[in-house]
Amino acid sequence: MKVRKAVIPAAGYGTRMLPITKAQPKEMVPVVHKPVIQYVVEEAYYSEIKEILIITGKHKRAIEDHFDRSDLPKKDKYTEELDRILDEVNIFFVRQREQKGLGDAVRYAEAFVDDESFALLLGDNITIPPCTKMLMDVFEKYRSSIIAVEKVPLERVQFHGVIKGVEIEKGIYKIEDMVEKPKAEEAPSNLAVLGRYILTPEIFDYLRELKPGYGGEIQLTDALRLMCKDRDIYGMLYTGKRYDIGNKLEWLKANVELALRDEELGEKFKNWFKIGLKIY
Repeated sequence: MKVRKAVIPAAGYGTRMLPITKAQPKEMVPVVHKPVIQYVVEEAYYSEIKEILIITGKHKRAIEDHFDRSDLPKKDKYTEELDRILDEVNIFFVRQREQKGLGDAVRYAEAFVDDESFALLLGDNITIPPCTKMLMDVFEKYRSSIIAVEKVPLERVQFHGVIKGVEIEKGIYKIEDMVEKPKAEEAPSNLAVLGRYILTPEIFDYLRELKPGYGGEIQLTDALRLMCKDRDIYGMLYTGKRYDIGNKLEWLKANVELALRDEELGEKFKNWFKIGLKIY
């Protein structure tokens, strides 16, 4: 049951990032040296996953072009690193014909998964340290679907899928129920799904028959909610840093915080930043 494949949905409109995303995919928005989706592919690669399916949509051709091998006459170390990764992984693309929700996008991965458990990484989220390898370690123990969750303020639960569960060991929850974007007063907890999963192939049985839910879309949360009634699903509390690059404020935070840590830019940026704060 070793996890060998990763699925990266990258088909959303990116409306929260307009007008930045009017003519480019939100997954191609830069964070310091590279676009957000490159961080996601690297997370899968450094988790020892070498088969990756990216689910795109209309106006997303730039993603495919980015993961083509570079023929630039001069390259920087980040482009060279990407070329090295591309020599070692197989990246496939499929287009979601209609943007009908995350659950619908995941259904396009069924043939690629081929009855194996797989990692699911949302294409507009960066996790530091990388969350996927942590999930894979938990999966090795429980051999069931694992969802990464984080604690969020109650006023933020309305923007996330939220779990109800029992903590069975430190940081590990057996999920009893899930709700997509509940009101704060109706939320079963403040444990929010953050966009990293290890899923067993049975998820497709539930997605296949699912009717539209919140927002008129096929919600992955709804399929997982049904699945947890029949099978064990666990939540892993992720205590690292997660950046939602579909959100302008989080995108700005990611650029600042990662630039401050950067070997090449960090010291110069820090000095400039201190002066800039005094000015403003």
